[in-house]
Amino acid sequence: MAVKSDFTLPMIISAGIHIGMLIIIALGMDFSDKPKPQPQVSALAMKAVVVDQKLVAQHVERLKAEKREVARKEKARQDDLERRATEARQQREREQAQIKKLEIERKQKEIETKNALAAAKAAQLKLKQEKEKAQQAEEFRKQKEKERQASEEAAKKAEAKRKQEEAAAKKAADERKRKAEADRKRKEDAERKRKAEERERQLQEQMMQDALAEEQAALSQTRNRQVMSEVQRYTSMIRATIQRNLLVDESMRGKTCRVFIRLANDGFVTGTKILSGDSAVCHATQAAINKAGRLPVSSEPDVYNELKEINLTVQPEFN
Repeated sequence: MAVKSDFTLPMIISAGIHIGMLIIIALGMDFSDKPKPQPQVSALAMKAVVVDQKLVAQHVERLKAEKREVARKEKARQDDLERRATEARQQREREQAQIKKLEIERKQKEIETKNALAAAKAAQLKLKQEKEKAQQAEEFRKQKEKERQASEEAAKKAEAKRKQEEAAAKKAADERKRKAEADRKRKEDAERKRKAEERERQLQEQMMQDALAEEQAALSQTRNRQVMSEVQRYTSMIRATIQRNLLVDESMRGKTCRVFIRLANDGFVTGTKILSGDSAVCHATQAAINKAGRLPVSSEPDVYNELKEINLTVQPEFN
């Protein structure tokens, strides 16, 4: 609408000029019979028309240039709005991607926590089963011990009986000296019986000793497995305690420190020694041990003996 009005005004001005020129020409005309020459006036009118058309064309071109400038500015404004909208959309997409990443990391942490709890429960169940097996083995050993004692009691009775028989045989031999052949035969029979009973007793004792030795070996293996399981569990607890007190920074990532630790039976740290590793990690590890003061240890003597002096590798953990 603005462009149309811009064109209308020059056209009105141009028309007005033309009408004015025509009026001037008309007023200057002589209506007598004698014609008058008018070439000069016509030339001026034509020149005015030409000049006016040039002004109009220039004005039109100027209006077109202004329109183009307005269109250019409008396009630049629209491009700027689109650019800002694109940047805002990209920012939202980046924020949504970051939120999604954080959510994935949170879920991963939950899964790791559940897995750790499941592993701890499995370890406790395994320990309980091993204790039950050890208890069953102990009951079996006690039953075998009762059987052995019963067998020894029977052997003692048999020995007493044998001695009684020997005494009776001797008495009978004394009484039957005159019957030497019969007494000799009886004595030989009694001796053979005694030797057979002695061999039977020795065989039974040997069998009981072998069974007891096998039982003791089984109990020892079971206890050794229990001890090593407890040692691994307390070693993990010691490492976790050090990790909780460990001050880390990004320069320690992927680096380790190996340290020797001596513990009292109540877990009090009585001595440490850096064996090898990165100096920064080792310094942080030494500080973490000193800060803890006491580390987890078992109250069972055989487990504590495995833990009282340990070599531990510490690697900083990053969440």
